[in-house]
Amino acid sequence: MSRDKPKAAAALAYDPEKDAAPRVVAAGRGYLAELIEKLARENNVPVYRHEELALTLTGLGAGREIPPGLYQVVAEIIAWVYRMEKKLDNNRG
Repeated sequence: MSRDKPKAAAALAYDPEKDAAPRVVAAGRGYLAELIEKLARENNVPVYRHEELALTLTGLGAGREIPPGLYQVVAEIIAWVYRMEKKLDNNRG
């Protein structure tokens, strides 16, 4: 993952108890993308860089569920996030 400034960024949320699919909770380009990533890092939220997906999600806009065509790639990212969180928990001991 690159530490360069992001061109686009999106934040997703998913609660399987309430949501039919993950939804975009924040999305933006340029300065807003930088802010989304900065806030994620400050709050220990794992950051996964995927510029093409971020641009697509930015086009959807905040509050929208991801379309079925993105389920596979987003599922892989959610699995990555769970692995990162588990690794962090193990390191905290």
